[in-house]
Amino acid sequence: MRTKIVVRSFEQVLQILRDNQFDVRSLPGVANHSAGQIAVGKYGAAAILAPNPKYSAKTATDGEQHPVTWITPPGWVLRGQISRLVDHGNQKLFETPTARIAATADALKSVHRFSEELREVIGEPSLYNESLGTVSNSYMYDRVKGREAPPASDAASNH
Repeated sequence: MRTKIVVRSFEQVLQILRDNQFDVRSLPGVANHSAGQIAVGKYGAAAILAPNPKYSAKTATDGEQHPVTWITPPGWVLRGQISRLVDHGNQKLFETPTARIAATADALKSVHRFSEELREVIGEPSLYNESLGTVSNSYMYDRVKGREAPPASDAASNH
């Protein structure tokens, strides 16, 4: 049986977030302030949301359009900025343009909990791989950097 996805207006989402002790505030200094960008935070994690300009009540019925769009996906707040989680193969790091720290288990749990609660309020489905734990924003495996296949002539001359 298919579960019904509840589609709420952007204002309804913001009110539910406030009612559930999320820190919800508008971003006045943003260049695109007319887009209504909102910073949402809880548990030391945050994301930036905005109303979807392509959304209308008519498009809500097909399930393709959603009233909320992600400007910045959920991340740990590091020195006042929302960090990205980067997987370096042997270690996960929270990174911003100016800072980089190792991701602790407690911080990862906080980001995961924040993401799950935020998706539930927004009305987005929880995907299986995301429900297992925190998903990295990018994967940077050092061990393959610079590795190239040997030229064909070198491999043939060794025999």
